[in-house]
Amino acid sequence: MHHDILKSLYENKDYYKYLKENSYWVNILRKHPEKYKDFIKFIKEKYQLRLQDKVFDFGNKLNVLSEVLSSIN
Repeated sequence: MHHDILKSLYENKDYYKYLKENSYWVNILRKHPEKYKDFIKFIKEKYQLRLQDKVFDFGNKLNVLSEVLSSIN
């Protein structure tokens, strides 16, 4: 595996955690380092780290907050 890929995997706790739990990705990245972007995309979808996931989560939190505030009044 390329050194720059290894470095970025160790720097990001979500990537490293997933690789520890699912080692088949290690073999894929070792044989096909060009699939690193696919791995990143997969992890972002799995752990809901995409921008749209964050916006959706923020919207849900606002809804809960508004319901709590409306129930107080």
